[in-house]
Amino acid sequence: MQNFEGPLDLLLHLIRKHEVDIYDIPIALITQQYLEYLDLMTEMDLDLAGEFLVMAATLIHIKSKTLLPRPDPKQDEPEEDPREALVRRLLEHQRFKAAAELLHEKEIQRSAQWARPDERVASLVGEAPEPELEVDLFSLMTAFKQVLDRARRRPRVLLPPEQISIEDRIAQLEALLTEQEACGFEELFADVNTRAGMIVTFLAVLEMIRLKRIRVFQQAQGGAIRVYRRDRPTGAPFAGAAAAGAGTGEDGQ
Repeated sequence: MQNFEGPLDLLLHLIRKHEVDIYDIPIALITQQYLEYLDLMTEMDLDLAGEFLVMAATLIHIKSKTLLPRPDPKQDEPEEDPREALVRRLLEHQRFKAAAELLHEKEIQRSAQWARPDERVASLVGEAPEPELEVDLFSLMTAFKQVLDRARRRPRVLLPPEQISIEDRIAQLEALLTEQEACGFEELFADVNTRAGMIVTFLAVLEMIRLKRIRVFQQAQGGAIRVYRRDRPTGAPFAGAAAAGAGTGEDGQ
């Protein structure tokens, strides 16, 4: 995962997710979705930068203006679409982000760190592996929201509340990825029965990404997400066995 994204990145993610025209943003839908993400981030006790809250206020203001009666189209100076300033900011940020991603791709091409075992085997047998993209924060949050939604629809089982720290959960996930080099994102939640436990698991995943212990990839926009363990610098990122004791000595906060 690349650097932590801001509110404009979240808006661009929602626009892509719902496949809407950036020049004609359905402001009510996008505002609702944006606020749902903020609620989830607050529930996970993530430190929300002030700019996320400012953007929330901006969206609510724009939404309120779109609900007002439209001015007479015959007047000499029609009012600016209340969404127009936001669209300009999004387009500018999109251009900046595209340039940054281009530089990132060039840096990757100069390194030899992207050959995972499945890719090397595929090249030997003549199969072209499906292209994978490193997952951004909000795509990962979308997948997590889906995990929570599915869990909400499952029959409720009364169990003692789970009391596990992020650090302990990291150790459990690393044990899982020692047995298998990669797994589906949803498999990380297979042994969790409570919403609190799922949130701790997701925070553990974010911390493992920050500590460069795992990489998370997705096959195209909206595709399946897979989590790969990183090996220590002595070898390729996804080759060989995980280093012993990788789950100790790190603070999960």
